[in-house]
Amino acid sequence: MKERSARCTTATLAWIILTLGAANGWAQTPAWPVRPVRIIVPFPPGGSTMETTVRMLSQDMPKSLGRQVLVENRPGAGTVIGVDAAAKSTDGHTFAGVANSFTVNQTLVKDLPYDALKDLQPVVLLARTANVLAAHPSVAPGTLKELVAYAKRNPGKLTYGSFGNGTTAHFAGEMLKTMAGIDMTHVPYKGQGPALLDLLAGNIDIMFGNLPDFMPQIRAGRLKAYGTTFLHRVPQANDIPTIAEQGYPGFETDSWYGIVAPVATGKDAVARMNAEFNRGLADPALRSTLVERGLEPLGGTPEQFGAHIRSEIAKYAQIVKVAKIRID
Repeated sequence: MKERSARCTTATLAWIILTLGAANGWAQTPAWPVRPVRIIVPFPPGGSTMETTVRMLSQDMPKSLGRQVLVENRPGAGTVIGVDAAAKSTDGHTFAGVANSFTVNQTLVKDLPYDALKDLQPVVLLARTANVLAAHPSVAPGTLKELVAYAKRNPGKLTYGSFGNGTTAHFAGEMLKTMAGIDMTHVPYKGQGPALLDLLAGNIDIMFGNLPDFMPQIRAGRLKAYGTTFLHRVPQANDIPTIAEQGYPGFETDSWYGIVAPVATGKDAVARMNAEFNRGLADPALRSTLVERGLEPLGGTPEQFGAHIRSEIAKYAQIVKVAKIRID
């Protein structure tokens, strides 16, 4: 009887412990992630600073996450296709890389299939870089001043490429047109890679591009640079003057890169990926490589990135309105 009573007491205690554990969250689902993590890059393979940055920062994540981290290219429609695929994902393991176009599209794109603020949530702001205005060597003007003079003498003749409608390259070109009082013909591409190839081939005259991707071509003499787009000179390209210092004070653009997730993604997943990316950005070797490529590593909290997104949406909405920019 005593032995039976002891067994009953043990069983009762075990049941109480399990019940209390479940009530207090002990009986939870397995720790995130429970499957491979997917990061969608909404640009074509190659030629994208975002893709390179995401791949560099995620290469060691499988060791700490215990799962594969797959970087998938889903280009098209000025990043809308890739971001929309992430927004509609329900697996809790899909994220997307975003850039300035993410905030531009909120105003510029009619019938956008997702809402940047309602359907997606911020994870982390990764980095930013200056743009550079470059030309094929066959383009005659040697300086920005000469380029503007040429454009004024030949309205509409100069072609400027961009990596899509509403991208930083498009906005920078429109800003230069407005501030310099010139007319140029916009030629949008589906990503920086294809645009850069056409610039190198001489099929377009000039283009604003991400400094890290253009510098090797500039150093090799395959492109010539007219100016960079920060208000101060970039240390990695200190010999290239800014556009602002060449008679256009206040001319400033940058390209930034961040990670977002579908709004239904669990907070634990968002926090874990935020920590993983911040760990990569703090790694001395990785950080040094990013800086050498002309990037400014950032990082921070999801809340800080959210504030940045809201600020950028407001900024670009005003630019679209004042400059009357529309999709070609």
